[in-house]
Amino acid sequence: MDQPAFLVSIQQHQGILHKLCRLYRDSPEDREDLFQEMIYQLWKSFPSFEGNAKISTWIYRIALNTALAGFRKRSIPVTYTDTLPDVPMVQENNTTLQQDQLFAALKQLSDAEKAIIALYLDDMSYQEIAGIIGIEENYVGVKLNRIKTKLKNILNL
Repeated sequence: MDQPAFLVSIQQHQGILHKLCRLYRDSPEDREDLFQEMIYQLWKSFPSFEGNAKISTWIYRIALNTALAGFRKRSIPVTYTDTLPDVPMVQENNTTLQQDQLFAALKQLSDAEKAIIALYLDDMSYQEIAGIIGIEENYVGVKLNRIKTKLKNILNL
């Protein structure tokens, strides 16, 4: 495939990338760096995309691997805080308080849990999630139920 096809695919699915950046990085600068790394990795891999899966599934797989690889390469441990800052951050794209609370809760999940719930929230089927994550399809449902319970406890619902 050529450059225009790649650019169209990225334009159509950039929401996936932005969501994953927000899930896996805290600061806007880190999110931007991760976004650029994801685009680079997608560009490198694009010639090998054969169309056996949906383009969104392929993008998710590359983007998730890129986000997780960044953690593996870092020598500095990644830490999450239990509380939100007192000073509100600049809102990106008119996000709501509920979205901010959801992302704060999602950041408390493990990397594998974040990946599964992100795919689920994008209406991926259990079969698609299993293919991207590399687990059995029936285990996706088990993991999702555990993640939902964990999120309810975090959000005090």
